[in-house]
This record gives sequence, structure tokens and C-alpha cells, in this order.
Amino acid sequence: MRKQERIDKLVGEHAERLSERLQAHRAQLFPPHARKELRKFTSGEVAALLGVKDAYLRKLSLENKGPQPETGPGGRRLYAAEEIMELRQFLDGRAKAPGTYLPGRREGDHLQVITVINFKGGSGKTTTSAHLAQKCALDGYRVLAIDLDPQASLSALHGFQPEFDLLDGGTLYDAIRYDNPVPIRDVIQRTYYPTLDIVPGNLDLMEFEHDTPRALLNRDGDTFFTRIGAALAPIEQDYDVVVVDCPPQLGFLTMSALSAATAVLVTVHPQMLDVMSMCQFLLMTSNLLEVVSEAGGDMTYDWLRYVVTRYEPGDGPQNQMVSFMRSLFGEHVLNHTVLKSTAISDAGITKQSLYEVERSQFTRATYDRARESLDAVNGEIQGLMQQAWGR
Repeated sequence: MRKQERIDKLVGEHAERLSERLQAHRAQLFPPHARKELRKFTSGEVAALLGVKDAYLRKLSLENKGPQPETGPGGRRLYAAEEIMELRQFLDGRAKAPGTYLPGRREGDHLQVITVINFKGGSGKTTTSAHLAQKCALDGYRVLAIDLDPQASLSALHGFQPEFDLLDGGTLYDAIRYDNPVPIRDVIQRTYYPTLDIVPGNLDLMEFEHDTPRALLNRDGDTFFTRIGAALAPIEQDYDVVVVDCPPQLGFLTMSALSAATAVLVTVHPQMLDVMSMCQFLLMTSNLLEVVSEAGGDMTYDWLRYVVTRYEPGDGPQNQMVSFMRSLFGEHVLNHTVLKSTAISDAGITKQSLYEVERSQFTRATYDRARESLDAVNGEIQGLMQQAWGR
């Protein structure tokens, strides 16, 4: 007779073994108490980020104007992320039109809160959120990333391992809980990007899903869908854009994030099963948000867009699915797509984004193709942000 196993003990043992192995993996990548650091960027990369010629940066360096780069092997000029921001400030002070190199908010512009959602896991939601937040930071925006997914993949990409780094809380749950919430500044962490902060996530976020039904029954405090917006209000002037990585479910956390959002980005993998799943997700979202709207929630957005992720241009059925979506949703589908790439997936193995890895780690064609894809998608989103600000 086959021996039966208690599922609770088996799962617990597996979780413990996996956690130990992940901790060992992190210790190998990053020594104890070390924090992730961002690599330095070549002058060619910096010139592309700033929209100037590399020769112009060399001229500034020779004239001792602006931050001075480090000279690496072979005479390569290298800039730290902080120095890129200094360059932006220096160049913007000399530009004819203010904001040329610092594209963030001006007086009267509202905070952009972009909520990234999908009902189905594996749609590239966290990858999209991470690359959007990091590219905005590299482009001179002041960014806050919020990890609302209890699985905390966005946090892990930025060097936070929840079961070791957040033993005493430290997620957005602490700022939106119904009893004794803390100011959101208490849970914001600095990252290795000078203009990118993060509110990491962990399993504590599930408590909000459990607490909210009781609060609704007892009519405690504010309604659940106002809590994220209310938590963000005190720091509204500190950032240009907030990128919220939602869990792959339509619970109270996601609905509160949607209520706080000024824009919504829906990630879609162009396969029939994924699109069918998205159809169910959209139906549920519409029904639930209609209830929230009737209860007083603000459901107006600057924009909503679908972004096609993990796209393979040579795949006939995928091309058909993308064409199908464009015929249905028109301009609501981003013009550019995130390509499926080994460069993106391989970077993730070492808990890095494509913006963090060295180009030399991949064949140039593979890296450049993936990078151009991400830059085009993020550039299109930044264009929508600028339009929302009236420019």
C-alpha cells in the first residue's frame, strides 16, 4: 500500500528547503549585508539616454564641465547613475527649454500612478513593471515602485528577499491596514538607482484581503478602495510617477490600486488561452469597478493600454492574435511590443533587469534587439505620461 503524506508538512518542508537554497543563492550573488549596486554606464549609453552625441560628452569632459567620468579599460569613459542625473541637471540648466533633460512634473502636473495588472500569471507583468520603473529613473523621472504582489518578484529584482529582509513588516500593508497604519514614508526603501525608491512586498499583503471583509461588515474607517490613494497623498510631491505591480488576481488590493491609479497598463501574452483569460478578467474588472464607482470611487483615467509581452514576431498564431487585438481595441494596444528574449530571461536568473546587465554578457544582436524593444515600449508609455501633463 502506498504511504500517504501529510500535505501541510510536505509543503512546509519544501518551503523551508527552497528558502534555504534561495538564501544561499543570494549570499553567493551578494555577500551578507551587501546591497545591490548598479553598474556604471559607458559614455555611449549615457549619450543615448540624454539624446546627445558622445562627442559632446567628451567635449564637456575635456572642458571640465559637469560631472567627470571614470576612465576604464581601453580609455572607456564610465558614468555612475548619480553622475547621469548630475549631467541632466547641468544640461537642463543650459537648455533653451527647461525640462529638456529633466522630463518630470512641472507646477500644476499631477502625480502619475500607473497600475500594471493581469489576472493570469506569466504575462510579463513584473518584468514590465520593473523595466518601466527603471527606465523612467534612468530618464530623469523621480519614481516610486510599489510591489503589491505577495510573491514579491519585483522586490527580489531590486535586492529585497522578503523572508529575510522584511521580518518585521515593511510592505504597503503597514500603510493601508485598518488598525494603526503607519505613514508610507516608513515603508519606502531606497534602491541603487538614485531616483528610484520602492515599497517592497511579502505575504503580509494577504492580510489586507482578510481584513477588508471584516472592515466592510463592521463599517470601520474609510472604504477599502480609498486606502492606497490616501496613503500616497502625503508623498504626492516627492515623485513624478508611481508604478504599481499588482497581484495576478482581482482582489481588494488590486481594486484599491485601480482606484488610486491615473493610468492602467494591462500586460497580454498573445496566445489564445491568455487572451481568453484576459476576457474573463476584463468582465470581472468591469463589474467590480462599476460597484466601486457607484460607492464613490474615482474610475477616470488618463489612459488605458494593453501591452503585448513575450512576443515572437515569427510566430504566425501570435501575429494573428496581435492583429485580432488591434482590430478590437485600436489605439488602446501599444504600437510597440515586448519581445520574448533570452537576454531578458537570462538577466532575471541573476535578479537583474536588462538595464542592469552588461551588453557584453550576450551576443550584441540578442541584447540590442531586446533593449530596443523595451526602450520603444517604455518610450511610448512616457509619451502618454507627457500627454497627460499637456505636452
